[in-house]
Amino acid sequence: MNETSRPIGAENLLGIPPTYLPEDHPDTAVASALADGADARELAARYPASSLAWAELAQEALESEDPVAAYAYARTGYHRGLDALRRAGWKGQGPIPASHAPNRGFLKALALLGESAGRIGEREEAERIRDFVQDADPSLLG
Repeated sequence: MNETSRPIGAENLLGIPPTYLPEDHPDTAVASALADGADARELAARYPASSLAWAELAQEALESEDPVAAYAYARTGYHRGLDALRRAGWKGQGPIPASHAPNRGFLKALALLGESAGRIGEREEAERIRDFVQDADPSLLG
């Protein structure tokens, strides 16, 4: 996408380069296994560094009306993703594009952390996470 075709509001005003997790990040294998019908719990055990596996567990917990478990799973995925982002050069700010497939597991864990935080009454955390999602990739917010 060139500069003139970016949606309004999607520009990086800070000039910080986007961060891309490596193609061989565990989320790549997990995404493939999930597409083939693998169990998220087994994948989290096999690929504990995968944000996507933990995010899937968080989503399942929310669907089962267990926001406390969802919060714990999402927080695990979030922290695993922060570790990976830092190894990829992220300095705590700047874009983390969802258009890059390996980034999606972290972003999903982040969004689910915000949702589950809200469901357990952690309103301030939910708001901070919404801001983080906005900074990471504004296209994720509708």
